[in-house]
Amino acid sequence: MSIAPQLDRYLSVRRSLGYDLRTDERILRRFVRFADQEGASRIDTALFLRWDAGLPDVGTSTRSARFGKVRLFVQWLSGIDSAHEVPPRGLLPDRSGRQRPYIYSEGEIASIIAAAKALPSIYGLRGLTCSTLFGLIAVTGLRISEALALDDDDLDAGDGVLRVRRGKLGRERLLPLDPTVVAQLVAYAAERDRLLGRAAPAFFVTEKGTRLTDCCARYNFARACQQIGLRADQQYCRHGRGPRIHDLRHTFAVRTMIDWYRAGKDPAREMIRLTTYLGHTDPSNTFWYLEAVPELLDLAMARATASDGEAVQ
Repeated sequence: MSIAPQLDRYLSVRRSLGYDLRTDERILRRFVRFADQEGASRIDTALFLRWDAGLPDVGTSTRSARFGKVRLFVQWLSGIDSAHEVPPRGLLPDRSGRQRPYIYSEGEIASIIAAAKALPSIYGLRGLTCSTLFGLIAVTGLRISEALALDDDDLDAGDGVLRVRRGKLGRERLLPLDPTVVAQLVAYAAERDRLLGRAAPAFFVTEKGTRLTDCCARYNFARACQQIGLRADQQYCRHGRGPRIHDLRHTFAVRTMIDWYRAGKDPAREMIRLTTYLGHTDPSNTFWYLEAVPELLDLAMARATASDGEAVQ
């Protein structure tokens, strides 16, 4: 008996509780398809390990996160039918920690946007959507999930403000935008509507008029990076390894902090603004960039040394 109907029930129950399960569903449906191909009527640890072994090579944190989503589903299944075996905690190594960010140069960001704009499609909307999306993340530091969740009504072009409704932990915030960014977003929306008609409510859409998904955005980003040599070419539409979309957010934060130091501003006073803009719940999440990026740490140490010298005088 296929496990797919049980997965449908599981996703329905969790969505009714308010969870956003787009990534979970993609992973779990892939797992359930494998289980069906194996002819498995119940899930056990050996089945999961065979599935995991056949997937493309990824980092330990990604494997661990994938394992956690499957394990939670199996826990739910075992509550209905004890024949299902919940894989034990610690089955996969988890060395998850904060990955040191890749800081893009201005030239690399420009090349990524240009490569994304050239991605082939029938109407040209694929390139237009992806280049605008990546550019917006680069100049605002939005999370990919926040950018993909934007609707047309979230952009107030008159006041130059972007409403982020689906921030981390459900927090909402307003982001002031540079007029040039507003102009780019307005131009994108106009061309999108010219090609497809009114594409409501999603702001970033595919050529079918549907909201661009996380999976699609990451694939197109990987393709753009492969085109400019930031990732190695891959067969079978694989993403490969290399700098990530999320590193655009890191780059925005780091460049902002570097500019503060070079302009002689007090980072301690400015940090709360950046913390709020990025949607961090704790300033320590923002201060982490000082330790993660050597250039920032050098600037901070130079500032501290200079301050100590002034205090001695």
